[in-house]
Amino acid sequence: MSSNFPLVAKVRQNQPRPTVEDVAGTIRQLVLNSRIQERVPAGGRIAVGVGSRGIHCIQTTARATVDALKELGYKPFIKAAMGSHGGATADGQRELLAGYGITPENMGVEVLTSLETLEVGTSPIGLPIYFDKDAYEADGIVCLNRIKPHTDFRADFESGILKMMVIGFGKQRGAEQIHKLGLRGMKEVLPAVGKFLLENTKFSLGLAILENVDDQPAEIVAMEPDQVLETEPKLLNRVRDLMGRLPFDQIDVLVVGEIGKNYSGAGMDPNVIGRLMVETQPDFEKPLVTRLAILDVSDESHGNIVGVGFADLATQRIVDKMDPVPFRINVITSCFLERARIPITLPTDREVLEVSVQTSWRLTPDQVRMVIIPNSLELNTIYVSEAMKADVEAGSDLSFESDFLPIPIDSNGMVEQEKLFPESVRGKRRSGGGGHHS
Repeated sequence: MSSNFPLVAKVRQNQPRPTVEDVAGTIRQLVLNSRIQERVPAGGRIAVGVGSRGIHCIQTTARATVDALKELGYKPFIKAAMGSHGGATADGQRELLAGYGITPENMGVEVLTSLETLEVGTSPIGLPIYFDKDAYEADGIVCLNRIKPHTDFRADFESGILKMMVIGFGKQRGAEQIHKLGLRGMKEVLPAVGKFLLENTKFSLGLAILENVDDQPAEIVAMEPDQVLETEPKLLNRVRDLMGRLPFDQIDVLVVGEIGKNYSGAGMDPNVIGRLMVETQPDFEKPLVTRLAILDVSDESHGNIVGVGFADLATQRIVDKMDPVPFRINVITSCFLERARIPITLPTDREVLEVSVQTSWRLTPDQVRMVIIPNSLELNTIYVSEAMKADVEAGSDLSFESDFLPIPIDSNGMVEQEKLFPESVRGKRRSGGGGHHS
């Protein structure tokens, strides 16, 4: 314990959380009620695209999708649709999917992860359009993906079905073609290439998952090929209202327990932390964070410490856990290099917190507006310092769940994150309760 730090109290965010009660049953009905049989011949092979994002119920939804397609007499198979993730190798992508429970044994179908692509057209800027060979040669394609605000840009199409078609199924070569132009590629080229692929591949159905603040499905929507371009932007706006956020405009010190690819494609979600960190682009107006500190990287990231550059201070163990190859491939493919800069590193959590408070532009620790979160995804429970008491009391969705107490730090100088956030991914991982995916 240390008097160098402000005392903190546990706060709960009580946002509305609509929930799909029967995920598998909902998926089955959506597939059976769709017009897929008008497009895919009886008995045809269907590629079911599954990406690398940590969708909470991905194992359940993927299995329900292939079972419903089998019920219609089709021969489905799972196809990795994750661009250059997993170190841009078939083995790496197979390992990522297996980590989510997407295996041939669990799915009852083949799981294919080859990165082989075909050149299927030319983009508006004259570059080749690449598309996954296995999916292109199938009789139908079903995309299973989450609609979510993107970590890099604002547009009508961010993370969703269209992006999976263009970048997920585009593999590393397709991802590079879009990312090569930076933000212009994402905002202008991606929708144009997406429209081309909807019309010139066997795309048959999109199953879009919208998540609530608990990362559980709030809604699942089926999109026919002719509905994607019109419907996806509307769903994106709906998701913005459902997302978990930090309910404060200004924070002196934001402490993030873990960064990781399982929490956000960018390691931390810029929509949450308020920092965009994209060359030439301004950060978000809020929350305005003076000092951002990170303590660890999740096991599920397999050494990909992307997002480390968002922070001002980090523990040395994050850098020690780095696997430079996937990290480098991911960063260079994205063309956003700023987020990969290594911040000032210190040996222990205690030292990271001490320097954060010392450089927070406040005179004394008790004046510091500090917020502690487990990661940028799980925001139902957060900790705040006494200087933020009035902010919490003014928030209609906020309630205190504890008194103000010292931050628990063990004899090795490490914050006891599992004590603070027993329900978090890390808390469950350490208690043997498994990870994030059901």
